[in-house]
Amino acid sequence: MHFEQSAILTVHNHVITRNPRISVTHDKHRTWYLHINNVQEEDKGRYMCQINTVQAKTQFGYLHVVVPPNIDDSRSSSDVIVREGSNETLTCKATGFPTPSVKWKRDDNSKITINKTLQVNEWEGEKLELIKISRLDMGAYLCIASNGVPPTVSKRIKVSVDFPPMLWIPHQLVGAPLAYSVTLECFTEAHPSSLNYWTREDGQMIHESKKYHTENIVGSPSYKTHMKLTINDIQQNDYGTYKCVAKNPRGETDGTIRLYTSSPPTTTPKPTSTSTGPGLTRSRESLATMTGEINNTNNGNPSSLTIHHLADKGSKYQSNLNEIDKSEQKSSSETDLKGGIFTNSSPHLKQKFTDVVCSILAVFSSAILLSVR
Repeated sequence: MHFEQSAILTVHNHVITRNPRISVTHDKHRTWYLHINNVQEEDKGRYMCQINTVQAKTQFGYLHVVVPPNIDDSRSSSDVIVREGSNETLTCKATGFPTPSVKWKRDDNSKITINKTLQVNEWEGEKLELIKISRLDMGAYLCIASNGVPPTVSKRIKVSVDFPPMLWIPHQLVGAPLAYSVTLECFTEAHPSSLNYWTREDGQMIHESKKYHTENIVGSPSYKTHMKLTINDIQQNDYGTYKCVAKNPRGETDGTIRLYTSSPPTTTPKPTSTSTGPGLTRSRESLATMTGEINNTNNGNPSSLTIHHLADKGSKYQSNLNEIDKSEQKSSSETDLKGGIFTNSSPHLKQKFTDVVCSILAVFSSAILLSVR
């Protein structure tokens, strides 16, 4: 019999109760079995087995029935929409045995803001209080109930935070040359989603065309939007003020961008180099190394002049000074054609020597100019 309910269930081989889940068997010796199929929570409690002898004998057993957790939707919160800055309390009622514990988490695993000074990854308790809720608190919250009896259950509650549109403009002054294309940008935040569009300074709405291309890119979180306006083939009448406008049921806002004319971009040419033969490349500034060096030793007058020949392989130009009239050189002068070093104090010889040097420089200059071309 069920002791708490004072209900006789079976007598010998007969089932007395009308509960179809109850049955009785024995092994034809001295053992009897009470069977309860599809156990329910109301089946828990003390059961008594009694043997009617001259002195009745009884034995008690206790049935513990564990019940997996269940969330009572009728007593729990559903999806909510709240104004930014207000307070909101989420409730989650769960049943089961043992009594379930309830904890809260955000669906995206971000932290829960309890107040200005407290942020947690999880919150335990049937109630979750959000103080001065902001758009950062928007999202789905999970109520999770568990009691050690599988399965664990959860309920997803979506919290929407409404607020009027806000605008942020990265560049309020934008310059572009005539005949170029330019893109103007605005960033908006609004919930519910705002109606976004562009106008000129006179309030005329800008529509999609060959001249204008508009684009709204939804960001993350979804209440953020990136507005773009591309103006193609800019003409003089395209310069002026443009407005980006955002409207939703909570309000509206706009921002201005001024487009002004600017000079076309310029590019700086790279330094040029000249080639003086296979395997021989020199910059214009290296011309000085191919000229003579005059060493002044006597009162500022040139006493010696040195010719530096091209040492690079493949050079076709060599100085030939044989045309100097040897008869005009003093006996003390020494001429070294191979080394290219001449020392002479005769003014007439110096003049002829200078003419030869100029001829050599002219040949070098012509070769360099031909290579550049």
